[in-house]
Amino acid sequence: MRSIRILSLALLTSAAFAPAAFAQDSSTDTASGKHFAVVGGVTLLQPKNDPIEGVKKVDGGPAPTVSFSYYVNDNWAVELWGAADKFDHRVKGPGDARLGNVEQQPVALSGQYHFGQADNVFRPFVGVGYFQSAFSNESLSDGTTSDIRLKDAKGVIGTVGVDMNINSTWFARADARYMRSRPDVKIDGVKVGEAKVDPWTVGVGIGARF
Repeated sequence: MRSIRILSLALLTSAAFAPAAFAQDSSTDTASGKHFAVVGGVTLLQPKNDPIEGVKKVDGGPAPTVSFSYYVNDNWAVELWGAADKFDHRVKGPGDARLGNVEQQPVALSGQYHFGQADNVFRPFVGVGYFQSAFSNESLSDGTTSDIRLKDAKGVIGTVGVDMNINSTWFARADARYMRSRPDVKIDGVKVGEAKVDPWTVGVGIGARF
């Protein structure tokens, strides 16, 4: 139900922005020279399988995300991106046996290069940067009282995406990101391993530049 609510909110937000976007008169304005952009949308995050011994799968899921960008010029930008809410994961063992739950909330700072001219209809972009993902609400399904913790993950994030210009102010965005995420796993304060989470994300959103 939580996933449905998040997706519904994202769709309603996009629908609310769309009429205003198309109402803009692009003939008297240009995207070139605008230095700031904000994007709101929804992102699906999927960790890799077999992240640690005894765990076969960590289910992915959606969360709302937001990004703020500063454009040094029409092609180069610095982006601050993050989840506005936590991604909720169900942890499963062999045979899809449920082991527990964990939540994470990533944030990243990246440099990006946007190809082509600022007013092109389609503008692909690539980026690389540094991210940190906070894990919380770790729990076990068997009712044991063991204190299990995942240390915050830090590392490199890579981004590819494309913007579709609606007019000089509004645009739609689709992107994919990869995070090299290897948090330490501790039980009752003792390190028992390293979780190779390494998630991919796929996101869509609506943005505005000014």
